[in-house]
Parts: sequence; structure tokens; C-alpha cells
Amino acid sequence: MNTEKEIAEKQTIMERFFERGLWATRYVVILAVVFSAVAAVSLFFIGSYEIVHTLIYDNPWVSSSESHAQILSKIIGAVDLYLIAVVLLIFGFGIYELFVSKIDIARNDVNVTILEVENIDELKNKIIKVIIMVLIVSFFERVLNMSYSTPLEMMYFAISIFALAFGVHIMNRTN
Repeated sequence: MNTEKEIAEKQTIMERFFERGLWATRYVVILAVVFSAVAAVSLFFIGSYEIVHTLIYDNPWVSSSESHAQILSKIIGAVDLYLIAVVLLIFGFGIYELFVSKIDIARNDVNVTILEVENIDELKNKIIKVIIMVLIVSFFERVLNMSYSTPLEMMYFAISIFALAFGVHIMNRTN
């Protein structure tokens, strides 16, 4: 095998300079990491604010089924924000580990498995799973605000729930 010294001797100065510069461009990923983390933290705060605001100002203690449905819808919306924040964190951690360096402090904790990303496909699969959960929660939120006037609409609702459940089942089976 060629050592680094032998490889360096075969390269021209221009080639070495270009390759070092090209390799250093991977650090631009840090922008995405930082802004993903900032966005995730922001979404956690916004989701928490939504829940606190709903519990304080929308008076959940009133026994009206309409108000309970509205409160539930707002809380599910906040959970949706939390899930999107998790997607952003997974994305930020994953691209940092793929392009810059392993996060050593997290690797020291054997209970942390979220960072087990070895390539872009694994990162994509982790993100897709959370995005599917976001879509399911968003669907549930919208279903709460719907009204059904015909049996056909109820059947469409049942079919859509079955399709979601079947999709999650298939997704979990392939792992």
C-alpha cells in the first residue's frame, strides 16, 4: 500500500493544494448544523408556548365538546412542532457526524442510539420515519377538525386511517 508520503510525492503542488481546499469545503455543513439546531430549539419553545397558552387561555376546564376538540387540536399541533424539531436535530447531528466529526460526548453514553448513522441512506431513513410520524400527527389534527355529512366521507376516513396504519406496519417490517 502507498503511504501518505508516497502519495504526496506523486501529487503536484497544485493537486495537493486543490484537494486540501476541496476537502475543507465540507465544513460549510456546520452552517446547516447550527441553523438546524437553532430552528429545533425555536420549535421546542414555540410548541411549549402553544401548550401553555392553550391550557391557560383556552380554558380546558369548561365542559364543552367543541372547546375540548379545539384544545386537543392545538395540543396536537404543538406535538407536531416537537416532531419537526426532532427531525431538525437528527438532521443536524447526522450531517455533522457524516461530514465533520463524530460527536464524542454522545458516543460515550451507551444509551444514545440516535447517532448511529454511518451513511446518508441511514440518515435519510431515520429522518423519513420521523417525517412520517409528523404526517400522521398532522393528519390526526386535521381529522379532529372535520365534520362528516355522508357515509361515503366516513368510509374515506376509515380507508385513510387503514392506509396510514398499513404503511407504518410495512415500514416497521422492513427494519
